[in-house]
Amino acid sequence: MQLLDGKKLSAEVKAEIKVEVDKIKANGGKTPHLAAILVGNNGASETYVASKIKSCEEIGFKSTLISLPDTTSEAELLSHIQDLNFDEDIDGFIVQLPLPAHISENTIMEAVAPEKDVDGFHPINVGRMCKGLPAYISATPYGILEMLERYKIETAGKHCVVVGRSQIVGLPMSILMQRNAYPGNCTVTICHSRTHNLKEVCQSADILIAALGRPEFITADYVKEGAVVIDVGITRVPDATKKSGFAIKGDVKFDEVAPKSGYITPVPGGVGLMTICGLLTNTLLSSKKAIFK
Repeated sequence: MQLLDGKKLSAEVKAEIKVEVDKIKANGGKTPHLAAILVGNNGASETYVASKIKSCEEIGFKSTLISLPDTTSEAELLSHIQDLNFDEDIDGFIVQLPLPAHISENTIMEAVAPEKDVDGFHPINVGRMCKGLPAYISATPYGILEMLERYKIETAGKHCVVVGRSQIVGLPMSILMQRNAYPGNCTVTICHSRTHNLKEVCQSADILIAALGRPEFITADYVKEGAVVIDVGITRVPDATKKSGFAIKGDVKFDEVAPKSGYITPVPGGVGLMTICGLLTNTLLSSKKAIFK
């Protein structure tokens, strides 16, 4: 078993981005600027946004955080989004999910200008990705592709099973893994809550990507010997032994599954750190006008 070390890889990616940012600044170019809108005080979201801001500082990006109360109306949020859409100093921005129940996430995703949609959620970016055109790839799928590539994991001809069909991870991941590229060229099966023979399908996977949001759902009997296991899940589970009162768990029961795996990502320290790298990479691309001219 080999650990897919997100901490090590994310440090490599951020160092590479920093070199490029330093060159841009040295040549008198504009400092890349990432903004984030956070609505409410969801603890996990606050932690995640703080990590993004810290990463911006590490690599020399400019960052802006707009914190709004959970009573913010959809119209008020849309107004903030329009301000960022027209702010020429902002290269890209995100609206941290989940949003309060009274705000439509689809409406918000569609309101972000595609050229500043560094989360890769806008239908135009998703459509461009599906057609193989230049696009901002959703940050988590980007992070997974980087892991597979940097560890030189063979994907061509392999059976990839994606558990979870969310617009943010499962759906784009299934499309990217079957594309005629590396990583890609897999035969892809996408599973979800209505899949009757889920365990049997997972057992056939050479590459298993778990993105269903159910802590430790994937146990050893779901995984075939030597499979590549990518755990996208990150859930806070109550744990009285921890100072914080909770533990972070993935969708995979790591201690059980790791001995059977050829490669596996830990949680924390795996996909989550690479997701931030995806966001930073997209922001750099935006600052260079590399996707939308």
